[in-house]
Amino acid sequence: MRNYIIKRLLLIPLTLLGILCVNFVIVQLAPGGPVEHTLAKYRGMNVDAKSGFSSTAAMNMETAASKYQGAQGVPEELVKELEKQFGFDKPAHIRFLKMLGDYARFDFGRSYYKDKSVGSLILERMPVSVSLGLWSTLIIYLIAIPLGIKKAVRDGSSFDVWSSFAVILGSAIPVFLFAVFLIVFFAGGTYFQWFPLRGLTSDNWSSLPWYGKIADYFWHITLPVFSMVIGGFASLTMLTKNSFLDEIGKPYVLTARAKGLSENQVLYGHVFRNAMLIVIAGFPAMLIKMLFTGALLIEVIFSLNGIGLLGYEAIMTRDYPVIFGTLYIFALLGLVLKLLSDITYSLVDPRINFDRN
Repeated sequence: MRNYIIKRLLLIPLTLLGILCVNFVIVQLAPGGPVEHTLAKYRGMNVDAKSGFSSTAAMNMETAASKYQGAQGVPEELVKELEKQFGFDKPAHIRFLKMLGDYARFDFGRSYYKDKSVGSLILERMPVSVSLGLWSTLIIYLIAIPLGIKKAVRDGSSFDVWSSFAVILGSAIPVFLFAVFLIVFFAGGTYFQWFPLRGLTSDNWSSLPWYGKIADYFWHITLPVFSMVIGGFASLTMLTKNSFLDEIGKPYVLTARAKGLSENQVLYGHVFRNAMLIVIAGFPAMLIKMLFTGALLIEVIFSLNGIGLLGYEAIMTRDYPVIFGTLYIFALLGLVLKLLSDITYSLVDPRINFDRN
């Protein structure tokens, strides 16, 4: 296992290099950019429409005399000043090599528009994303494990059938669609206004007593976490059920029952310990899924100031330092958590040996 860990750690920098390289090339080839974004504001144009590349804007861009879209009629001195400000006065390969050197020191530069360093922006937003991911993962485990055990014990019963239908239905509903549904019904969209629509705390949070702060936090986080849980517990529920069914049919279970042990003693004293190995070992992988596939979209829908919303805003405004900084952090976290997931599998089940792969 030690050799496998060393190999994976050595592959992390190479993987990050590949991710940054591919995305850097894509960004360079994509139309629009911070210079165009600033020029659009200078000319009094609709920046959102420009970044969306409507047909009218595209025609205007094609008629521009400058190499920058929408720069027609703008003083050349201003364009050169913007190039220098955003670093585009240097060749692309020089900018890429400089970025790699800075990122090796975890120096992500400064945001083009927020007048803050990218590192401080990420640190400010990180607790929101981690909070969503952790709570969602914990609740999914608290729901999926008991439900999966009960489905295994009552396999083939009416409870197993209708619960399977509910699980499949929940997993089939897109997360964003369910989030919109919750907003419409419970956040003042059309019917009830039981929960707040945006943010993780109220404006007067700092003035609340400690118990009021806790209550306010959970009041705000209920709908976002519930949206993520609905779409995430199906696979874990079925994994738990299948793990228990596989263990229940093994000879040691029959032996335990023959000794006169009660069903609960057999189930929780023998089967649970073995069946839960693969389920518990998958906790880091589930956290990755919640952070990277669920939280990003939920943060945008519920206007939560997490890394997902930060990255989305950066894409809309072409804030390249923030785009690459958040990409780097997400990629690094994903690679580290994936390694922890593999280590956990090996620890809980010594039969798994990644060194032989």
